[in-house]
Parts: sequence; structure tokens; C-alpha cells
Amino acid sequence: MKDGFVKIGAVAPDIRVANIKGNLGDCVMEAHRAASLGVKVLVFPELALTGATAGDLFFQSSMLREAELALDDFARETAELELVSFIGLPVAIGGSVYNGVAAVFGGDILGIVAKSVLSAEEKRWFSPCPEDNIEVYYAGQSFALGQKQLFCCEELGSMTIGVAVGSEMFSLNSPARALAEVGATVIVNPAAAAETVGRGEMEAIKLMAESHTLSAVIVTALAGEGESGTDGIYSGESKIAECGRLLAVAEKFSEDGLIFADCDLDALLGERARTPGFERDCNRDYITVGFDMKLSDTALTGVIDKSPFIPEDREELNRRCELILDIQSHALADRIRRSMSNGAVIGVSGGLDSTLALLVAVRAADILGMGRRSIVAITMPCFGTTERTKGNAEKLSEALGATLRCIDIKAAVEQHFKDIGHDKESYNAVYENAQARERTQVLMDVANATGGLVVGTGDLSELALGWATYNGDHMSMYGVNAGLPKTLMRHMVSYAADRYLEAGEREVSEILRDVLATPISPELLPPKEGEIAQCTEGIVGPYELHDFFLYYTVRYGFAPGKILRMATHAFAGVYDAEFIKGWLRVFVKRFFAQQFKRSCLPDGPRVGSVSLSPRGGFKMPSDAVSSLWLSELED
Repeated sequence: MKDGFVKIGAVAPDIRVANIKGNLGDCVMEAHRAASLGVKVLVFPELALTGATAGDLFFQSSMLREAELALDDFARETAELELVSFIGLPVAIGGSVYNGVAAVFGGDILGIVAKSVLSAEEKRWFSPCPEDNIEVYYAGQSFALGQKQLFCCEELGSMTIGVAVGSEMFSLNSPARALAEVGATVIVNPAAAAETVGRGEMEAIKLMAESHTLSAVIVTALAGEGESGTDGIYSGESKIAECGRLLAVAEKFSEDGLIFADCDLDALLGERARTPGFERDCNRDYITVGFDMKLSDTALTGVIDKSPFIPEDREELNRRCELILDIQSHALADRIRRSMSNGAVIGVSGGLDSTLALLVAVRAADILGMGRRSIVAITMPCFGTTERTKGNAEKLSEALGATLRCIDIKAAVEQHFKDIGHDKESYNAVYENAQARERTQVLMDVANATGGLVVGTGDLSELALGWATYNGDHMSMYGVNAGLPKTLMRHMVSYAADRYLEAGEREVSEILRDVLATPISPELLPPKEGEIAQCTEGIVGPYELHDFFLYYTVRYGFAPGKILRMATHAFAGVYDAEFIKGWLRVFVKRFFAQQFKRSCLPDGPRVGSVSLSPRGGFKMPSDAVSSLWLSELED
């Protein structure tokens, strides 16, 4: 439960209709099993203690009385568990019978929520939940019965739970939306729906959509095979969704009806902080019932994606790459047209970033109908340039039909060294940055001469780390890659290589493949035996780690300690904890110290949920101090 992680589960016990004692035993056994696995919130199916298909047996006082006794027994027999259970039963109170769900923790019945949206058939047996909460005495305890209740862990405020019973979860007047609006991060949905063709798939779509809309975890616990009979077959296909993603799905007709997932409730609060419509206090007649569950580490057992910017599904990744290329190229085309430019000027190095920028510029020229010769691609070899990168840059420019120019800047940089009195054998920041600034000067001046627009090539990962020369490659007239992290850049270029091959342009595809195989380097130091001597990831660390850090720092505002814990789990077997911690320390230091570069970035298209633009993305003062984050990481 620390860091906001809570293991949440759903279970489909092997219940039998009207076999209340047997059902109670199975439910108690499943609660103990779930607790032993670290589950903190467990949801049972609708009317689990009696079975949901009991029909007119719900009129029988014997069954109703036995259900009340069973709830009392369930509370006592699970009292020692660090687990809050939501268990369904028919509740007979004051001449009415309700389709109820009891919240149980530490031997106490925290409250009962009853179904409020009833089908015509259900109205035969059940009364709708009272509009306002009422105080009741039931199963030997006093508590509230009503829909307007939240159950909140006092030690972890982000664990605030609301209940929507059965089919009302997706009804027109679903209580789930009101519950989320007043603070519920977890919506539990005990249900009993007979299996039909396509039902599970449609339910999954609804759960993902609703959990995304509500920025919530939604747990649907479906009745299993024991409920089957007459015309209905029940599969127990329970599901857990979090903020648009399915975290766990039970196998249909499985003998083991328990599923669970590590849910990040703090992330949900971060999501809501960016979403209008969520109230900051629980009013509107809702009550909050607290329970005292001890905070403990949740052993992370689920999958944490090493590459949060990249979809796991290959087809989805391809669709995203195509959409991003469309966004980039149309954005650049609009800027060229609106600035009344004659085309684009771009520095091409044979590296990943400039390669993608060139592909985008070519697309923009096609959109504008300007002809690809309007794209001026300039190679500017200097001290660290290798034949491989220079050759790839030139071959790609020519193969794509751009205007290629080669401007060797060695003499200009050496003259600059003489002017400022710098020893050209001293490979320090002056040596490196002078090259980057000379290249930018060339690009800007050629753009003036041709009436073109200088296209920036730097990416999101470099901006996060400040891996750019101030007023060198840091500057352009439009930065088309500013919204793309390095890990995604590789997939973008790979996708483009596949598309060019499909279109019969094998030469372009092969050049792109060689670019992908080239080590990432600024090529500012002299090569060794003709090979790249300066490897970026050897200096600033693995980009896959930095992109992971970046995503959870900016997207959710997580603390470094939590990010370290997540990264250690995600990269287990790849990097050890100390290695990750070392580079996270570097990330935090650079992310704060280099904000001044981001504060004056050129415009660029936003393509995803993480942006470092000082205008519509991440806003932070350039003089912010990182000591709080660094000390939290060390502690």
C-alpha cells in the first residue's frame, strides 16, 4: 500500500443457490486465500451468499434470516485479515428486501450499499436503494444502508471505495460517476451476468472506457459456474480495469476464480488533478466510512512496462507511428505556409533525430505540393564526423529527392578557436559546443538566403536531460521532434523503413536500417580508427531508463523513491537497483538544472501526453532546486 500501490482482487467462489452455509465457507476460504497473497480489497459476486438466481426464494424468510446470520459469521471469521471485503446478499430490513453489498473489515460491517437501478424482473423481489442513507441495525451491528457511501482507508486516503451493484454499473443513471466525482478512486461492482456470445468483449470495452473517463479502478466480480442452471450459464469472467487499461481478466469457467492486480491509486489522483470536474471534497450528502488498515509494502507482482511511451501491441504501435508522422508533417506544413517560407532547411547528420526530421520535412513538402527540392538538407562534417554517418545522411537526402549541400565547418571552427584563444587539442565543452553553434549559424544563414525555415531535430529525451548546446542545436525555427522520446524515435524510423520497403523504395529502407544500427552520438570528438568515439548513452545513461523516469515524473508527478521502486521491478534482470538509482540521480539533477534551456524552446507539435514545452506542457521555473527530490531518493 505504500507509494499508493494496492493489490485489488475479484473472486468467483463455487457457490450453490440457496446453500448459504456452503457459500459462506467458500467465501471465507477465498478471503483468507486472497489475504495470504497480499490482496487488500476483495470483491465477491452479486448476492454471493445466496446465489443471484434464487428467484422467489428471496421471499422466503428462512433464507433471508440465514443470509443475515451468514454475514455476521463472515465478519467474525475474517476479522483478523488486513482485507476489506465487499460481499453480496439479500438484505431484509423494515419490510423491504434489498439487493445489497456489505463492506466488511476487521470484524465490522462498515455499511451496506443496495442496488438502486433495478430491472423489471428484479423489482419483483427487491426494493430500490433508499435515496438517502438510513441508519440500520442488521447482523448484530449498526451502520448506514444507502448508495451515498464511500469507504476510505484512513492511512491511505487515495484508497477510497464506492459500490455500484450489478447491471447498474453501466446504466444511464449509474452511481459510479457520482461516486468518482466525490472522491472514489475504486469502484467495486459485484455482478451476476449470464454468459452469451460477445458479452465479455463488450463488457471489457465498457470497463476500459468508463475507468478512463472516471480516472478510476473498476473491479467487476462475476458469478461463476456454480450459479449456472435452467437457461443461464455463468462463466466467472471477472475483470479489473484501471484508467483505460485492463489489468486482469479471469479465464472463463476457470476452477480458480481469483484474480488480482497491483493498482496505483496515487496515479489516479494525479490524473484527476489534471482533469476538470472532480470535486475536492465529499459533499452532496455522501458519507465517508473510515477503516484502519495498516500501511505495508505491496509486493509488486504485475507487469510494469519498461517502455511506457510505446504500445505493446504491434498494430497499435504502427497506427501510432503513422498518426505521429501525420501530426508532425501537417504541423510543419502549416508553419511553412503561415510563415510564407519557400521550404525548409535542415541539418542532417546520419543520426536518428535528424533522419526522422528529414522524413517529416519531405512529407510536409508533399502536403504543400512544393516539391522535395524545396527541402535543403545540409551535412556539416567536422572533427567527429564519421564516413558512415555522413554517407547515410547524404544518401538518404538524395534518395528522398531533397536538395543536398555539404558545408565543411572545420576551418570555420578552427578560426573561431583562434579568435577566442582556445587550444584545439583541448576536447572540452568549448571544443564541442563551438561545433554545434557553428552548425546552427550555417543553417540560419542558409535559411535567410533561401527563404526557408530551419527545422529543429532535438527530441523530448534530450530536452529532459538538457543534452543540447544552448543556442546551438537547442535552437531552430520549428522543432518537429520536441514531443517524441528517444525510445519512440527508434520505432518511428523503423516504421518508416518498413513503409518505404513496402512502397518499393528499397534503398531508402536500407539506409534507414543502417541509421538505426548506428550508435547514438553527437559526433563532436574525433573518431577512433574511423569509428564513433563518443557514445551518448555512455555519458548520460540508457535512454530507456531516462524515458521511464521522464514519463512518471512529468505525466504523474511521482516521487523519485516510487519511480525507483517501479523501475527496479520493470527492469528486473536488465539493470540492478543501484545502477538504476545512479542514473535516476543523474536524471533528477539534469532535469532541474537544464530547465533554463526548455524555458526558451522554439515551437513544436505536441504529440502525446508528456510535453516539456514551457507554453502548453511542463511549466517550471528555471531556478527550481532539486535537493528535495534528491534527498527523497537517498532516503
